[in-house]
Amino acid sequence: MSLPPQWIVPDWPAPQRVRALITTRSGGVSNAPYAGLNLGSHVGDKSAAVECNRNLLAAHLPAAPRWLEQVHGTEVACADSLADGEIAVADAAYARGPDVVCAVLTADCLPVLLCDLDGRVVAAAHAGWRGLLGGVLERTVEAMAVPPGRLLAWLGPAIGPAAFEVGSEVREAFVARDAGAAEAFVAGQQADKWMADIYRLAARRLAAVGVERVFGGGLCTVSDRARFYSYRRDGVTGRFASLVWIDSGEAPVY
Repeated sequence: MSLPPQWIVPDWPAPQRVRALITTRSGGVSNAPYAGLNLGSHVGDKSAAVECNRNLLAAHLPAAPRWLEQVHGTEVACADSLADGEIAVADAAYARGPDVVCAVLTADCLPVLLCDLDGRVVAAAHAGWRGLLGGVLERTVEAMAVPPGRLLAWLGPAIGPAAFEVGSEVREAFVARDAGAAEAFVAGQQADKWMADIYRLAARRLAAVGVERVFGGGLCTVSDRARFYSYRRDGVTGRFASLVWIDSGEAPVY
């Protein structure tokens, strides 16, 4: 089954049985300002359009995703234990069972997909700067319960360093946790403003807990209007999904 144009299959050396997918605006039925494949049910789009979009996505998956109610926190849900249709309040999820699809929704925040070298556990995390600072990636790695050195991470589309302006308080909060995080900030054009590299910040947090195999990064949601939703750019907008699962061998082929 072929994917809609512009959808993304991560380029990372994951085991063959680990499958991952990132949707874009391509292929959906939502109208402006959500035009395209909006998968967020909490952003003001018509519920019928979101349901249709989610069904279109599900046709490319072995099962419906285990959606989360994301709150910019650090809770990590076990997707294996969620019933069909059950929505956990969490910003990350992991799974060990086959065809259990972990998913996060974003529109500038950083989606991070993880798996182990044996293809026995996968996870998806929603890492906005608040969750990143709070430790959502560290808690996700801990929940996966394998040696961090045997994990791979893929950094998905997010607000790029040329667009991510933050205040001094954000920079100071990261530097207080990790002095080396200062390298991820460049002085902005206004006083007390900084341009932040969320990819570099995430890579540092992963490296600090032993995850050295980090891939992806560099796809900016703000600058690529054709493919990505961006809250920073548009305010009222949709959400795209980053998904990962362990293939049972019966999943759609693409």
